[in-house]
Amino acid sequence: MDWLYSFAILISSIMVLMGLGLPVAFAFFATNIMGLFLFFGGARGVTQMVSNFSEAVTTYSLAPLPMFLVMGSLFFRSGLGDKVIQAIDLAIGNLRGRLSYVTLGAGAVFAALSGSSMANAGMMGSLMAPEMLKRGYKSHMAYGPILGAGSLAVIIPPSTLGVLLGSLAEIDVGALLIAGVVPGIMLVFLFGGLIWAQTTIDPDSAPHYETPKASGMEKFIAIASNVLPMGFLIFCVVGTIILGIATPTESAGIGCMGVLALLVVYRRFNLKVIWQSLDDAMKVTGMTFLIITASTTFSQVFAFSGASNGFISAILAFDLGPYGVLAMMIVVILILGMFMDQVSMMLITIPLFMPIAKQFGFDPVWFGLMLLLAYEIGFTTPPFGMLLFVVMGVAPRGTTLRMMAMAALPYILITIGLIAVIAVVPQIALWLPGLMGR
Repeated sequence: MDWLYSFAILISSIMVLMGLGLPVAFAFFATNIMGLFLFFGGARGVTQMVSNFSEAVTTYSLAPLPMFLVMGSLFFRSGLGDKVIQAIDLAIGNLRGRLSYVTLGAGAVFAALSGSSMANAGMMGSLMAPEMLKRGYKSHMAYGPILGAGSLAVIIPPSTLGVLLGSLAEIDVGALLIAGVVPGIMLVFLFGGLIWAQTTIDPDSAPHYETPKASGMEKFIAIASNVLPMGFLIFCVVGTIILGIATPTESAGIGCMGVLALLVVYRRFNLKVIWQSLDDAMKVTGMTFLIITASTTFSQVFAFSGASNGFISAILAFDLGPYGVLAMMIVVILILGMFMDQVSMMLITIPLFMPIAKQFGFDPVWFGLMLLLAYEIGFTTPPFGMLLFVVMGVAPRGTTLRMMAMAALPYILITIGLIAVIAVVPQIALWLPGLMGR
């Protein structure tokens, strides 16, 4: 049981340091240095950690990350999203709960253009929540679709979290991103079915009101001029990967050029927006790369100390079978998601889970996609779900965490159900990557 001591020392050190408020990267660096002195021979281990830094961040699979961030930031800062919402609103027409559907539809489009759940939820919350509440929508009908649509950015490509997971877990990033397309579309329809069920069971949850009528031609023009160009941009990013025309890195570059072209067409191009978007991407990329360097060393220390092999042997000794172990790993992530952000969970769980997944022969893309879905749930689980606080930040006074959590609960249950379905029917995740020969 010697491995248990090193396991406890490393994991508890990270948990304590993060609990004290130390930034994630620095908590891992401090734990790494302690582990290097304990298991790697002191100063020589620290020297080795420093020499590993450049190797950790010069991975080609990380190249799409900053460009996806630039693409999403350009889209949000330029205000292109307003036109999408107006067009979808006009197209939906006089339907009960229409603003909830608008939120879900626009959120799905934004997810495919930004890759950022927090940006997605923040934008939809600030634009849609006040209007829904003013129209008499109950809190779960106003906030639930915002939280559900916000979380879609984790699974619908281009997902920045998917790029990070693929790089850390050594999974084919292109295949992992494409694997999220079908489950992402399924989630959109399942969330739409939930909204329909909620308004059918309780019509007062989304009061019906008359809206200006628009002709079929007006709806067509609105969609054609404001939504279809965004669809073309999504094809530039996702379609080129599926068709084998471009790698994820090349598709990210195409996506950036596509957003710039749209800015010119819609007369939203200005140097201030460009600079702000580059600044946003630089800050997030710098933070992410710092975290990756810390994570790489942590994985090495974890393995060298014997904690990794010991943990794997202990799990296999329970003889739970592949699905039992998979369920246990998903439950661990769901519990961690109540208290941690997604990157912290990745850094802690990937060194533990990936070796176990290899032992059981899990397909890495299938397994990685289910991890992404589980991480997605963590965005909306109390008490520390990031999206709960993002939407609360734009909500009226008096909005409580309990109200947010109850609004998110049905969307969480649907996502858990989808994880179970994908576990039983792996082709939901593997069909599109299979068409690409991956």
